[in-house]
This record gives sequence, C-alpha cells and structure tokens, in this order.
Amino acid sequence: MNHRFLLAVIVGLLSGLFGPAAHAASKFQISYTAAAHSGPLTGRLILLLAKQAEPEPRMLISRPIGPAMFGLDLHELRAGDPVTIDGSAVGYPTGLTELPPGDYYAQALVNVYTQVHRADGHTLWLRVNDGTNESWVNTTPGNLYSEVQKVHVTATGTIRLQITKVIPAVPREADTEWVKHVSIQSRKLSEFWGRPVWIHATVLLPKGYAEHPEIKYPSVYTLGHGVPFWFSTDPAQATGKVDPRTGLDGGYDFYQSWVAERFPRFIAISLEQRTPYFLDAYSVNSANNGPYGDAVIQEVIPYLEQHFRIIGAPYARVVEGASTNGWQTLALLLRNPDFLGGAWILQPDPIDFRHYQQTDIYHDDNAFAVPSGPFTMTERPMRRTVAGQVVWTQRQMSRYEEVLGSHGRSEQQLEGWEAVYGPVGADGYPRPLWDKLTGKIDHEVADYMRDHGFDLREYAQRNWSTLGPKLIGKLHFSCGDMDDFYLNLGVYDFQEFLQGTSNPHYEGEFVFGRPMKGHMWHPATWSELARQMATYILQNAPAGSGNAWNY
Repeated sequence: MNHRFLLAVIVGLLSGLFGPAAHAASKFQISYTAAAHSGPLTGRLILLLAKQAEPEPRMLISRPIGPAMFGLDLHELRAGDPVTIDGSAVGYPTGLTELPPGDYYAQALVNVYTQVHRADGHTLWLRVNDGTNESWVNTTPGNLYSEVQKVHVTATGTIRLQITKVIPAVPREADTEWVKHVSIQSRKLSEFWGRPVWIHATVLLPKGYAEHPEIKYPSVYTLGHGVPFWFSTDPAQATGKVDPRTGLDGGYDFYQSWVAERFPRFIAISLEQRTPYFLDAYSVNSANNGPYGDAVIQEVIPYLEQHFRIIGAPYARVVEGASTNGWQTLALLLRNPDFLGGAWILQPDPIDFRHYQQTDIYHDDNAFAVPSGPFTMTERPMRRTVAGQVVWTQRQMSRYEEVLGSHGRSEQQLEGWEAVYGPVGADGYPRPLWDKLTGKIDHEVADYMRDHGFDLREYAQRNWSTLGPKLIGKLHFSCGDMDDFYLNLGVYDFQEFLQGTSNPHYEGEFVFGRPMKGHMWHPATWSELARQMATYILQNAPAGSGNAWNY
C-alpha cells in the first residue's frame, strides 16, 4: 500500500473522531489517600474523561461506548505517591495526545489486585473475590475511585486527581420460602488457586416442597447468575404479556405459573462461579481458571443432591443456558453425556471457532479487518443491531479491553474466552488469541483451543462415534437469526454438522427466531420452557422410577 495514501487515511480517521488540530494535556497525576487503602496498592488505574458529570464517568464504562479511558498498571504504590498518565498510556478510543482541548469531567478508578500463588507455580496479581458474580470493575466492592472533578484540558500542564473513596460491599440476598442460597467451597479449586474458592448456588424450590418431605425432585440447572427463570414474588415484576424482543414473561408472571396447580414440580438451580478473569468459569476445566468442570460435576451437584432431595440420576438432571451459559450448557453435556439427561442451548457463545463471531481463527491472520480489495480493508464487526447496523467493531472491543487490564485482566468477553479456552502464557497469565492493538492472530493459541476441545463442533465431530449414541434426543438449540454478536453463525455450523452425522444419525432440535430476532430472543416463555423440560424428564424416566414429584 502507498505510504502517503495510508497516512492520509489515518489522518482522516482521526480528524473525523476528534476534529482538527487535536492536542491534549501533557499529563495527569493521580494519587490515593491512606484512608482509601491502608497498604501498598497493586491494580489497574483507569482514568476516565467524560463530557458530562452525571452519571459518574465510571458508571458508563461497562461497554465501549462511554467516556475516553486511559489505563496504567500500579505495583505496590504507596499512599500519597503520584503516578502519571500521559501520552504513553494506552487509551480508548485512542491515546491521550489525540484528545481535543476543552472542558471534561475526570474520574480515576482502580481495580484492586491481590497476589495469588497458583498450584502450577505461577505467582499472579489478580482481582479475586469469593466467587460471587460481581458485574464490572466500576461497581466491584473494594475497588477505589475519586470524586468527579471538572478539568480543563489544554496543550500543556498537569492535572491532579486524588482517589479517596472505596466501593462498599453488597450483602448477599437473604433466603426466602422459595429461594435458598448455598455456598460450596471447592477443594479442587482451592488447591489450584492456593486460596479458598467457592461456587454459589441459588436454589428455587417447588410448591409443596416442605409439605412433601418424602418426595425427591428432578433438577434443572439454569446456568444464569440470578434466581432461576427470573422468579420474583414482587408484583412490580409482572408484565402480563410476552416481551416481543426476548419472547419471555416477567419474573412475577413466572412465579404465578410456578405456584399454580398442575405446574411441573422440580428444583431449579443457578450457579455463580466467577473467576479472576471473567464473570463465569463456563463449568469446564481450564489451564487458566482451574478445574471448574470437575468442581461442578464432582463437588457441587453431589452436594446439592444430598442437601435438597434431588433425584441423583442422569434422566432427572437437565441443563439450560443462554449466551455465555448456552456455551457451557453444551460443553457440560458433551463432556458429561452419561451424567446429564438433556440440554436447552440458547444463543450460545461461539460453538464453532470457524465462526468465532466473524473470525475464522484457524485461517484468518487478523481479527480486526478483512482484505476487500488491493488497497482497502473492511473492519470486522463485533456487535450489530437486529437491523444489521454495526454497533462496535472487533478492533474497538479489543482496544477497550486492553485499557481495562493488561495480561488478560480486563474481565471482559474476549479475554474471558481466552482464559477459558486458551493456554497459560510464559508470564502465567492467559496467552492472548490475538494482539489487542494490532489484531494479529496467534495460530498456536487457536490450535490449542481446538485440540483441547473448546471448539465444541469440532470436539463433537471428532468424538462422534462414541459421543453420538449418548446424545440422541438430548440437544435442543435456539437462536435469533440476527443475533447481536453473530452467534447464530456457529449454531448454523453445528446444525449442518448434525445433519451430516452417521452411526448414529441425529439432527438435534433447532429453532431459529425470524425475522430480525436478536441476542436475548427465546423460543418460548420461561413458563413454557419449564413445562417442556419437565415433560422431557417424564418421557425419559426409566420404567418404575415413579413420578411422585409431578403432583
């Protein structure tokens, strides 16, 4: 490509983003008080610059559409000692020196790290907690932040911010008549991480559970992170209708079904298994996260079956999940076909890595752009609307994650996948699938993901002769035809694979929402899905097993 032409393109893009003659302040100096943090501080410092004071800039960074952000690692920084963020810090959407002069509302945020000594010999600095599904770094208890401060950015000068506040702890939800909360310390995970690790379960009990102490119930694992099926006894959660976007009923609407006469009686369970790298461990064994698959199957489910009168038989265990939890629903079944009875797999994260969203990680060289002519490259999208409008690109998401955390510690989606699917790097942190600033794909990492069974279509195809007979009747897929994150492409791939299977031939069940159904579309309401799963369990119960639970 002609270098002058390339330079002109870059200048034009920057001008469009930031206007002409853009120059930023040379530096920000940021410190924290001893009252905010008592000892040396290690973590990720994030400087936020927004054009409005409310809501606070930190509350707008859950997706790459908020304020400008600039990131820097802190290592054992002492209270009162300033650190400098200048043009050398990685920024989103671009560096500090490209920021236009003017008035901004500035805020500093620190994602606080703890040192861990993992069983594989690596000593790492990571955000750790008790396994609770905290959302993002901007609201995580124990993280630090500054007051919002109005600043004037010029071509020179120093702007100072002081971090004085700590995000408070949030108490866990209390038990009720219907909902019980259980925390199970995993011996396997605690040994791996060198510190106590818990998996939390939220258990939804059926009507009549206390009145029928002689009855054992089937279990449905709804692999989300809240109360199963959005169950709520709050009338304010009633919608009285089906949401046309999701196809679901409201939480109170489901409660009314759950307690109605002749509604199926089973125990529904969701899991929280947050790791230092992402909000979910995906219920699989991982080089970076540890043996979460073994912990769920060998520790958590046996514990729950012992303590909640659950039928401990494969036919009576089914799993359901959407998105992140759709991938882990399929992964759990493929890895444990003799232990689980069936799976409802809803808009799963990529299950064929030839469609890792829009990227074929085995054959593409760059995740950010596709050659579209001798002089042009087309940006690869990461998210779209149901009308097809691109919301943000793979390049934007990758740079955003790089600002939030180095060494795979952004706690966002791309690096969450790398922690689950990929190998450990030489530094002990997840080895990235692609460079977050250039998009260059590391095909050794891609091959590792495939060879270790995280490409679920490839894994099923490779093991079909032994796996296939155990899956007959168990696979129920659904996805919108315009999934926001292009996840329908991997589902199409899996359907095509099943249609071509032999010895045995099994095509599974696929339902595609059309037209223009997006990411959180479901093929039925929660009430209808619950009935479908209960009917399936009844149909597959062994003769003589009884169905006293279906009262």
